[in-house]
Amino acid sequence: MRILVHDYAGHAFPTSLSRELASRGHEVVHVFASSLQTPRGDLQRRSGDPANLEFREIPMNPDYPKFKYSFVKRRNMEVEYGRAAAEFIRGWKPEAVLSGNTPTETQEPLTRATVAGGGRFYYWVQDFYSLAVDQLLRKKIPVAGRWIGAWYRRLDRKQFERSSRIVTITGDFGPILTANFGVQPDRISVVPNWAVIEEIPRLPKANDWSARHGLADKFVFLYSGTIGMKHNPAMILELAKRFKDDAAVEVVVVSEGIGAEWLRKESAAAGVTNLRLLPYQDFADLPAVMATGDVLLGILEEEAGTFSVPSKTLSYLCAGRPLLLAVPPANLAARITRDESAGLTVAPNDLEGFVAAAKQLRGSETLRQQLGENARAYAERTFPIKKTAAIFEQILSR
Repeated sequence: MRILVHDYAGHAFPTSLSRELASRGHEVVHVFASSLQTPRGDLQRRSGDPANLEFREIPMNPDYPKFKYSFVKRRNMEVEYGRAAAEFIRGWKPEAVLSGNTPTETQEPLTRATVAGGGRFYYWVQDFYSLAVDQLLRKKIPVAGRWIGAWYRRLDRKQFERSSRIVTITGDFGPILTANFGVQPDRISVVPNWAVIEEIPRLPKANDWSARHGLADKFVFLYSGTIGMKHNPAMILELAKRFKDDAAVEVVVVSEGIGAEWLRKESAAAGVTNLRLLPYQDFADLPAVMATGDVLLGILEEEAGTFSVPSKTLSYLCAGRPLLLAVPPANLAARITRDESAGLTVAPNDLEGFVAAAKQLRGSETLRQQLGENARAYAERTFPIKKTAAIFEQILSR
C-alpha cells in the first residue's frame, strides 16, 4: 500500500509510525512543513531505514515564525503551504493519506487532492483547530469572529465528510465530532497518541547534557515544549519566584516563541535569576534533557481542555520522572497522570495548589521515585510502536 503520513508540525511520534509501516512492506512517504518553530522529531532517513521510506519536507515561508501570531499573514502562509503539499499528493498518488496537526485551511487542499486522485483520506484529529479559532475570534472580534468561526467549522465538516474514516487521539473527541460536525460514531476510530519509548531510555540525572548546562547538581523543575496561546506561562514564572530563596532549585524552560519570550521579558523585569530559558534541543538530546528534570511540568488553560491533549506529557512519562500538571481535570493527560499515579495534578488556575504540589515533590525523594517508576511502567506497557502501527495498518486498509 502507498501511504502518505502528513504531520504538519514534524513531531517525533508520527515518524515512528511511518518507519514501522515501512518496515511492514508499505511504501511510505512522511511529509512535513519546513520553518516551523516547534519541537521536532528525527525527520531524515537513517542508515537502518527501509528503502521504501521517504521523508519529504514541503517548504513553508521562512517568515512564518515571525508572523505566527498575526492571523491574516499566518493564514496566507498556511494556505500556500497546503497548496504545495496537495501538489505533491497529486504527483505521488498515495492510496491512503493520514494527516494530522494541520490547520483547517491547510488541510482543505490535501483532502481534495487525495480524493480526486482516487485515494482514501484519513483525518487524524489531534485537536480542533476550527473550534479553537472560533473561540479565539469571538473574543477578539465578536461579530466578525462569529462568521469567520462558522466558516472554519464548515470547512472541517466538509473535510470529515470526505474522509474514509476519522482517527481521534481520545474518545473524548467523539461527542465533539458528532455535536459540532455531524460525524456518526461508527466512522470514528480512537488511537491514543504515544511517545517514542524505543528512543527515550531512562537516563540518570548526571548525564552529558545536564553537566554541559551546569544542572547536574541542581534540583530542576523542567518544562520542555511549546508555550503558546493555550498555555499560561505565568504559572512557571511564579513557581520560580516561590523558590527564589532555595539556592539548589532552578526552573528550566526548553522552548521558543511567544511564551518563551514573555518569560524572558517578565523574569528579567522581576529580577528572577533561577529561571533559565533554552531553545529547542535536538531530538537525540531529548532523553538527557528530560532526565535532567527532577520534576517535569505541564500547563494548559481551562478553555483548551476539551480540544487539546499535551503530547509532551507522553514523552515525560518515558523519562521516569514525576509529572506536575496544571491542566483541566478532565483532560486525558491529567487522567493518565492521576490514574497511573505518575505525578500530581491541579486545576489550570490553581496557583497555590501548583506551588504546594511543587513543594511536596521537592521535599520527598521517595515520592518522586515512586511516581517516576509508575510513569515509566505505564509508558513501557502502552507505547511500543508495533501494536500501534498494527492498528493504523488495519484502519488504513479499509
